[in-house]
This record gives sequence, C-alpha cells and structure tokens, in this order.
Amino acid sequence: MTEVTGAARDLRVLQRVVMPVDRDLDVLKLYVEGRIARGAAALEAERAVEDDIARAVDRPGAPPAELAAEDVGRRSVVVPIGSRVSFATYFNAFPAGYWRRWTTVEEVVLRVRLRGQANVIVYRSSAKGHIQRVASVRIDSRESREETFRLSLQPFIDGGWYWLDVLAGENTAVLERADWCVEAGEAGRVRQGRVSLGITTFNRPSFCVDQLLALGDAPEVLDIVDEIYVVDQGTERVRDHEGYPRAAEALGARLRVIEQPNLGGSGGFARAMDETLRAGTSDYVLLLDDDVVTESEGVLRAVAFGDHARTPTIVGGHMFNLFVRSQLHAYGETIQRYRWWWDAAPHTRREHDFARPANPLTADLPQDASPASKRASTGSLLETKWLHRRVDVDYNGWWMCLIPVDVMRKVGLSMPMFIKWDDAEYCVRAGAAGFPTVSLPGMAAWHVPWQDKDDGIDWQAYFHERNRLVTALLHSPYERGGNLVKESFIISVKHALSLQYSTAELMLWAIEDVLRGPDHMHAEIAGKLPEILAFRAAFPDAQNRPSHERFPQVRRRKPPKRGRDPKPPSGRAALLATAAIGTLKQMRPVDAGARANPQAVIPHIDRHWGVLSQFDSALVSSADGMKVAWYQRDPERFKKIMKRTSLLHARLSREWPELSRGYRAAMADLAAPETWRRTFGAAEPGDR
Repeated sequence: MTEVTGAARDLRVLQRVVMPVDRDLDVLKLYVEGRIARGAAALEAERAVEDDIARAVDRPGAPPAELAAEDVGRRSVVVPIGSRVSFATYFNAFPAGYWRRWTTVEEVVLRVRLRGQANVIVYRSSAKGHIQRVASVRIDSRESREETFRLSLQPFIDGGWYWLDVLAGENTAVLERADWCVEAGEAGRVRQGRVSLGITTFNRPSFCVDQLLALGDAPEVLDIVDEIYVVDQGTERVRDHEGYPRAAEALGARLRVIEQPNLGGSGGFARAMDETLRAGTSDYVLLLDDDVVTESEGVLRAVAFGDHARTPTIVGGHMFNLFVRSQLHAYGETIQRYRWWWDAAPHTRREHDFARPANPLTADLPQDASPASKRASTGSLLETKWLHRRVDVDYNGWWMCLIPVDVMRKVGLSMPMFIKWDDAEYCVRAGAAGFPTVSLPGMAAWHVPWQDKDDGIDWQAYFHERNRLVTALLHSPYERGGNLVKESFIISVKHALSLQYSTAELMLWAIEDVLRGPDHMHAEIAGKLPEILAFRAAFPDAQNRPSHERFPQVRRRKPPKRGRDPKPPSGRAALLATAAIGTLKQMRPVDAGARANPQAVIPHIDRHWGVLSQFDSALVSSADGMKVAWYQRDPERFKKIMKRTSLLHARLSREWPELSRGYRAAMADLAAPETWRRTFGAAEPGDR
C-alpha cells in the first residue's frame, strides 16, 4: 500500500538524500541524474540576501538572517524551470531489497520538503529491473512544503529499489531535503546505536589526516561516534603531520592515536576492535583503511541498518576506484569454495562504471553467467538491470566495514594474518556462527584500485599463500581443500617459469610455516615482514630500478624465430605445449650474453609466464608503471624450486586432515582478545 500525506512527525531517518561534498563532476552521477542549477550553499546564500532585503524594507536596522544549519550543505538541489532530475542513483535510491531481506522494517516513509512548482514522483523497481510508478504529488508553493509517502517493503523479497524524481514546472523547484525514514512507532523498539571508528595506518599520514578532517566536517556523523581509534604502525607518524592539530581540534576527545609496532592490517584492526570491546560504550566498530576517501553518510546508513537488522549483522561498504571515481570495484564478493579463492558474486560484473553510457551487451546478465562473462559494464542504475537484484555475499573488504560488538564477543577478533584474507576469514567465521555479512548499496569509500598493484608477486606473496591456506584449513568444506593444493602447485610453477624466483620461494616458505602449525602466527606477526624483505632483496626479480636506463642495453644474440616474439598461449593444447617447452628451456644453460645484457623489454601488460619462460633475461615493468626489474633465468634455482614445490605440496595434501583439525582447534584462541593483548604487549603505550 502507498499513501501520500502531509507533514509527518516522529520519524527516524534511515537514509538521507545527499549531494557530493565538493560537487565533483566525476561522481555527480552517483548522486543525481539530470540537470541541476546549483547546490545548497548558493541557494541558501541567495535566500539570505532575499531575507535581508525584506528585513531592510520592513524593519530598518534589523540584523541579517541566520541560516539554519540543517538547510546548509549537501541536502538541497535546485531544479531549473522545465527540467527533470532523478535520484535513481547509487547513493540516493533506497535499496529496498536489502532492507526487506535483512531487517525488521516493513514500511518506509519518504519525507520530502520542497518549495516552488514541481511534481514529485516515486518509482520502484523489481529484482528483474522492471520499473513501476508508485505515487506522485504536485507542489506549487513559495513556502517550504513537506509531503510524505508511506511505502511498503513487501514486494522486494528478491531485490529492487525505491527512488524519487522531481519535475520542475513553470517556476524553479527547490528540493530542500528528502529522507527515507521509518515511523517512530516501529523504530521506537530500536535504540539508536553508537559506533567507534577504527583506522589502521602505515606511513600514510596525509591520507589519514584528510580522512580525520572530513569526519570533523560531518557533525551529524560525530553525533553517534564514541571514539575514533587511529592505530598508527608506521615511522611517518600521523601526529607529526601539519594538518593533525586541526583534525585533533575538530574531533576533540573522540580522537585517540595508538602507536604500536607494525602488526599489519589484521593487527591494527584487531587493536581497534579490542579497544572498542574494552571501552564498552559502542554497539559497533567501523573499520576503515587509511588510504580511502569515505562517503561519510555511509557511517549513518551502516549504523541504521545494523540497528534494524534481524540478527547482529556485519554491514560492509562498497569500494569505488579512487582514480575513476564513478567505477565500482565489485557489487558483492564471494569465495569459490572448491578453489578457495575470491570472486565477484554471482549475477554481477566487476568494475561497473555508473557515469559512462550504457552498453547493451552488459546491461543484463544471464542466470548462468560464468566468471569469464563478468567483464566491466557501464550505465546508470536505471539502465543496468542486474544492479536491481539483491546480491548476497560471503565477505566484505575492511576498507569500510561495520562489525557489531555482539559479533566480536561471540567469534573474537581478527586472525593474526598481518595482511590478506583477514577480512574474508572473519566474515566466513562470523557467518558460520550465524552472523551474516551484507554489502549495502549506498555505503561506500573510494580506494586505490588493485590493478595498479603487484601484491601477488612482491613481498605480499607470502601472506597471500599462507593466509589462503590457513583460511581454507579453518573453513573449507572439502576434503583436503578441494582444488586448492593443486592450484597452489600450478601457481608456484608458473612463477618459476616466469623467472619470478623470489615469489616462488616466498610461496614455499609460506607452506613450510603452515605445516608448522598455528602457533607461529601470533609469535611471528611482528618480525615476519623484515625477514621476508631481507630474504627477497637478494633476488634479481625483486631488485627494482626507476627506469630502463639503469640497466645494461637490451641486446639479443639471435633474432626471434621467424621474426615472431613469444605470445601467451591460447587454448589447452597450446598451454600444455608452452609449459613443456618452457620447462625444458629452464634446464638448459643460460646464454652468456643474457647475463651481461637483458634480451628483451616486457611491458607489465605482457608479463605472462608463457612469454617470460622463453627468455634467459628480460626487463619487466611493474603494475604501477614506476619501476623496472631485470628478470634472469637460473637453471639451478629452478630445479630446486621444482623439487621443493613438489615435495611440499605432496606433504600438504597428505597432512591436510590433521592440519585442519589443529588449526580449527586453535581458532578460538588465535582470535581471542586475551591472546591479542599479549601480542599488543610488545607495543609501547602510545595512547595520546
């Protein structure tokens, strides 16, 4: 049932309609579709001038009008004469399907305050992306007028959205505010939740201070924040940044900077989780990366969603590309259980760009879409049908993730993984205990994209391998981890064929540590990274330089066969043939000239094992385009790696059942606050 009424009282806001903080045109389509004249600040300045003129006429000498705080900033939109704007957008449409599935809310109230001449039209969509007009009201008033729409969530069991359009008439229309609410009668049973924020940082003081300053400019967010924990694990301290005093002044007693040794993301987030538990005042902790730009409204939305959730629920925010700000990294993420690897959720596509024109080939997604079909797609919310289906996830990244205190009391803190897999493991562990994870549309942060990182082959390769194995040992439903051990072996061979010996060695080191059992994880969390960096530094593939000119000139004794440079294999037969040929080549002596001069320049985009395995040496660029390394073939090293990887993977498969029992038995202790406090004991008491 839909009912349009006049002004309503006693409403609790679930989601506010907002505009971008800095009116950034790159993100405008995430907030509004259509032509708008100007924002709230210009509007209210104009109104203040009008009021001053009126006061001067009516009451000479009267003081200028003061603007109400709630009317200034991000809430208002001016719609020019005859124009239409739509809030069927990522940040301002209401994700009804998620509220229907995961919360106790059965009906929402859209509250609109508007002046001028306009039609306000409310629409909804189904999980299939079909659109229906729901209700409308006409407003023609020079004074602000408030209207409400009572909207049922009953039809949204599989997904769908609500949104509003504003169509201006012969006069300009001013949308002063719009909110998606729940009636106090229903919300009265739900207490307003309180939250603490946990930001883990390592040598990114500028990013971190900017984030603190942004929070200081969001008083409505600070109203529900108890503490802001900045866990600083770097050598470039946040408190030494020139902007820190301003941030500290804006945030006041809420801000606590905790300095501790580098325990990685898992150690920093575990510290924030533990501090929240020990303080005992917050209902949630919201974890944030240090290198993100956060949409502060997401904090309010996450807490509102958590407050109304049927059961304590982890509420995660989406990640947008910091460099292409209208591009969504993933709409939801799952774990392929048989491979035990991350993947985009079924029925979604990666890297969706809301600002680019729609591509009809990617606007819809077949029911049986394979991972290969999950290419980047484009188009607005209205143009992209698959965005209307509710997407259920296994985990959410900790770039922005709300965790209820009740969940932490039941399942503990993060695993001592340093980095990689800690967020996925935690959500899987919580899910097994009955606490779901929801990636909530409209809650998001902008983060540096993964495609410009080499974390799969640099020092982080150790943590990728170890923590993937540990997470599978803890949670995989398959005997001996499904296909994981086989896949791990193949990956190690690919790195060896690619002349990435440091990466292959780190993978084998990780397997050796996993075979030692779970006790090494807390014991070595603070010292493992320096060991890895020192070990890796001796390998040519890990010795980067800023340009090709820092290496000897490229020279090749023999030209390529038939003038054709190596290319990645295509098809199973070609793949197997290339692997066999590449393996045989690794056994042969290295061309003497290749030791003195690299044989080729390989751009990062062409860095494939099928290409690299055909050279004795090559200059290979990094993912970020900043560095170059001289890869050099080493037959003896290759033989040793192949022998070790065969033996270690065979042992891992053989001992998997026993290892799994051991890690699962230790799981509660590894994540326990008391265990983490002993690990934190190595830190100096740097609370400020």
